[in-house]
Amino acid sequence: MEFSDQERRLLVAMQANAAASLAELADKAGIATSTVWRKVQEFEKLGLIKGRVALLDPAKADVRLCVFATVRLSDHGEASIAGFATVIDAHPQIMEAHAVSGTADYILKIRCRDVEAYEAFMTHTLLRSKFVKSVVSSFSLKELKYTTALPL
Repeated sequence: MEFSDQERRLLVAMQANAAASLAELADKAGIATSTVWRKVQEFEKLGLIKGRVALLDPAKADVRLCVFATVRLSDHGEASIAGFATVIDAHPQIMEAHAVSGTADYILKIRCRDVEAYEAFMTHTLLRSKFVKSVVSSFSLKELKYTTALPL
């Protein structure tokens, strides 16, 4: 999609604070409030705006541990891929899942309370899944950057 400068400013403002009022968004984008309302409706209808959420602090929510797990599937048949997708969807600890190139099939971003909670999740969920051949875990030591805002 191509965006005008005003649309770009509106989208940047919404990514920074989706709870901002229409007046605040209009001020930041430099357009009328009625135009903001119309543009937001248009962006939602087009599927550009997929939802509006509250971003929680992982430490305060007691899910401090961030793990990146590379997963290899036991086979690559359609049933296995669909079954693994069901496993991913069923567990809120898995925050992101990406099919990747290279030696792994997927990379998962997983949030847990601590190492013990992750070990239980990996042992009792991931490794017991008939779709999973292997899991290699990397623990985030320090988060240097985190953003949900797309570069517009």
